[in-house]
Amino acid sequence: MSGDEQLLAHAEHSIAVGSKSFAAASRLFDPVTRRSAVLLYAWCRHCDDVIDGQQAGHQASVLETEEARQRLAGLYQQTAAACADQPVTDPAFAALREVARRHGVPQAEAFDLLAGFEQDVAGQRYQTLEQTLGYCYHVAGVVGLMMARVMGVRDDAVLDRACDLGLAMQLTNIARDIVDDAKVGRCYLPQVWLDEFAITAEQLAEPRHRTAVARMGTRLVEQAEPYYASAQAGLSALPWRSAWAVATAGSVYRRIGLKILAAGDAAWDGRLSTSKGEKLAAVASGLWQALSRGWRRYPPRALQLWQRPLAARATVHHDAHAAAPSTAQS
Repeated sequence: MSGDEQLLAHAEHSIAVGSKSFAAASRLFDPVTRRSAVLLYAWCRHCDDVIDGQQAGHQASVLETEEARQRLAGLYQQTAAACADQPVTDPAFAALREVARRHGVPQAEAFDLLAGFEQDVAGQRYQTLEQTLGYCYHVAGVVGLMMARVMGVRDDAVLDRACDLGLAMQLTNIARDIVDDAKVGRCYLPQVWLDEFAITAEQLAEPRHRTAVARMGTRLVEQAEPYYASAQAGLSALPWRSAWAVATAGSVYRRIGLKILAAGDAAWDGRLSTSKGEKLAAVASGLWQALSRGWRRYPPRALQLWQRPLAARATVHHDAHAAAPSTAQS
C-alpha cells in the first residue's frame, strides 16, 4: 500500500468510528473532494480526541489542566508545521498538510479550531448566547469554512453560509449533550439562561432539573433553525455532489434537533441519534436540495445572525513553541 493509500485508510478508519453521520454524507462527494474532506475530518477528530482524552469521540475523560495545556501546545506546534508544509510524522497532521497544500486552508482557520479546544481546557463559561455562538464558531463554524474551501469555495458570502451550517450543527450538539457535558464539568449554555431558571451548571445533570434543561435545549434547537435555513443558500455555489453531501449532513443533524423538541424532558434519557432509515431519508432530501439549488430562491443572509470574524480582523496569535498557549477569547 502506497503512502497516499495509507493516509486515506487512516482517515477512513477515523471517520468510520468517529461519526456515522458524516461518514454517510461523505460518500456523496466526488472521489477527489471526498478524499480531502475525509482527511480534514481525520485531523479535526484527532485534535478533539487529544484534548478530551478519548478515542474517536467516545469515552471522554477529564484531563489534568497542565496535561491538557501541554497537549494543546503540541497540537499548535504540529498544526503550524503541517500548514507550513513542513515534515510531520503523525498521520492526522500529514492529512492536514495535504489538505492545506491542495486547497489553501489558512493556518489562522486551523488555529481558530484549536482556540475552541483551548476554551475547553480553560473551563471557559459563556455569559450570553452571543458568547456561546463564538464558541460554536471555533469548534464547528470554522470547520464549515475549511470544508467549504475543500469544495472550491472562495467567496466570502458563501463562506458565511458554510459557517452558518457549522453553527447550527454545534447548537444541536450542545442541546443533545447538555447532561453528558455537565457530567464531565462542561457547560456551554449561556449563564443568563441558567440564572433565569435558578440553576447552576453543576446541577444540570440532576433529574429534578430536567424540565428546565428541556426548556433550554428547546431554545438552542430553535436558535439553530435560522442558521440551517441560511446555510441552504450556499448550496447554489457548490458542485452538485458537494451540495448533496452538505445538504444531507445538515438534514441529519437537523433531525436530531427535531427529536429533542419531540422528546421533551425525556430527550436526555439516552443519546439521541438518527436511524438508518432516517439517514436514507436525509440522503433523499439532500439530493432534492442539490438538484433544485439552481432555481430555488434563497433570501439574503439575515442581519441578526451571528457574524463570523472577518479575515481582516486581528487574530489571536500563538507561539507554536510555547509550552502552554494563552486562553483565546471569542
